[in-house]
Amino acid sequence: MKKGNIIAVSLILVFSLVLVFGLTLLLGPDSSFTSNSTGMSHSNSEDQLEAPLNIDELASYNVNMTNEQNPKAVFETNLGTFELELYEDTMPITAGNFIKLANEGFYDGIKFHRVIDGFMIQGGDPLTKTDEAMRWGTGGPGYAIPDEHIAGEHLTNIRGTISMANSGPNSGGSQFFINVADNTNLDFDKQPLQSKHPVFGQIVSGMDVIDKISIIETNERDAPVEPVVINSVKIVINN
Repeated sequence: MKKGNIIAVSLILVFSLVLVFGLTLLLGPDSSFTSNSTGMSHSNSEDQLEAPLNIDELASYNVNMTNEQNPKAVFETNLGTFELELYEDTMPITAGNFIKLANEGFYDGIKFHRVIDGFMIQGGDPLTKTDEAMRWGTGGPGYAIPDEHIAGEHLTNIRGTISMANSGPNSGGSQFFINVADNTNLDFDKQPLQSKHPVFGQIVSGMDVIDKISIIETNERDAPVEPVVINSVKIVINN
């Protein structure tokens, strides 16, 4: 082979090796990143990204009774059981009204008619026992109770509390909502001072059930697509 041809072939081989090496660097795997089960890439270092809290972690809510002498309300629903402490000691009008209605069986068979993920779940309307869905949220016991606006450490709309639903001052009756997040803007003494909803109890067991209800599928009116029914509410007096 002529000297010129040898040089040409050598140059071609060198060029080819350089090209292959370059493509390997360009297209080859990067060992510092891997794909996890969520599809998110992360570094192999110890500072890995954590997944969002799952429902079990969200439900790690754990509170104690504020007063062991307060009664409890035990809700049996088609999605599970939860219990509330009722602040009869500090909110006698509001808690007392709820106890009266529960003892009369008023809440048995009522549906949660308004559910907003990250906000609250609302129930207590007897009209939800009917098929008149367009009127759900407008019913009550046929009377209204005075607002019980009292300042107190536990009387604030935070996650796990039950509060009176109303359409304005002194208009509450039977409807209530349970906060699934801190909503202190609904307190009578906190900004923006537009909504005033008295807190009268707190979840003491079964917050996981509340969280489960809060994330169910809803329609354009925030009503659950599949009904969430309160089968019964029983009042337990602590001795």
